[in-house]
Amino acid sequence: MDRLWSPWRLAYVTKGESPSGCVFCQARDLPDAESLVLFEGTTCYIVLNRYPYTSGHLMVVPNRHVAALADLTRDEMNEVGQRAQECEVALTEAYQPHGFNVGVNLGTPAGAGVRDHLHLHVVPRWTGDANFMTVVGDTRVLPEELGAGAARLRPIFARLSAPASR
Repeated sequence: MDRLWSPWRLAYVTKGESPSGCVFCQARDLPDAESLVLFEGTTCYIVLNRYPYTSGHLMVVPNRHVAALADLTRDEMNEVGQRAQECEVALTEAYQPHGFNVGVNLGTPAGAGVRDHLHLHVVPRWTGDANFMTVVGDTRVLPEELGAGAARLRPIFARLSAPASR
């Protein structure tokens, strides 16, 4: 029998003690060695999901702690949309996915893991990436470590956000 080890997920799957405060408000203050923030814009930032559905799972997060799309200003909503476009471009370049899931989960019943700080998910998808491991083993197989994904994507976002590319 083969075994898939992912000990970093234990805290997540056991849903033990949650960190105090908002993980998104604290994400930008983490030391570089722990940070998964890939790009900081004017009103929002792009971060790798610490508990991804698949490799390259990104989130666009407003800097302000707001719970709903209706709470965003026009400028914030525009930048969230622009950054989502950049996520699609960057992920296409870095991973060549066959498609994407893009979405916002508002409220716990809708699947929001962090319900009080809005965030938009951009998830690359490949034909055949949904397999028996998720259904039978309640396990996701992620072929790339988060740090490697961050190293792959940061230079792409730096290039995409350069003034000449706009």
